[in-house]
Amino acid sequence: MTMRVLIACEFSGIVRRAFAAREFDAWSCDLLPSDDRSNKHIVGDVRDILHDGWDMLIVAHPPCTRLCNSGVRWLSVPPPGKTLDQMRRELEEGAALFSDMWNAPIPHVAVENPVMHRHAKALIRNYREPAQSVQPWQFGHGETKRTCLWLRNLPPLVPTQIVEGREARVHRMSPGPNRWKERSRFFSGIAEAMADQWGGYVLSRLKGAAA
Repeated sequence: MTMRVLIACEFSGIVRRAFAAREFDAWSCDLLPSDDRSNKHIVGDVRDILHDGWDMLIVAHPPCTRLCNSGVRWLSVPPPGKTLDQMRRELEEGAALFSDMWNAPIPHVAVENPVMHRHAKALIRNYREPAQSVQPWQFGHGETKRTCLWLRNLPPLVPTQIVEGREARVHRMSPGPNRWKERSRFFSGIAEAMADQWGGYVLSRLKGAAA
């Protein structure tokens, strides 16, 4: 049985490749072209393909700049070159995209984002608190970067390899034109766990329903 998996807002191919390696029909979608030039990548707005019969939306990585707790200060004192009205519009746009991922017409959904501030939560349709938060050091990476997972019809991830050497490498990245891109790259150890655990979980449910 082939399971169709959509990886939303991903250009790196990290999560897509993890699922594809386990013989799932995995596709990524982003406004940017895929780094690995895969023919399993769709360039465009992922909301245009949410009704295309996916078995799982995993993992959605909607942009977090205006939603995360660390950026809430910009809603009262905007950064240089921005206005409060612009900040509000960007917040509303970010919350709308998150809402569309979370409420997607797909049976099994996982949305990944950092800790979210209360203004964003108030704008998200059918909001509920994340099911869990994970760290890269729980999945073989000696780093810290807390990631929250909003889950619908999926079990929490189980850590696979707890390691030492925990530093906030991503947070301390040097400024530069590609800093945002490098900071957004997902951790391969977490992607492997998602493909193993969630992929196996959904596949077993599909097989049970077909029996």
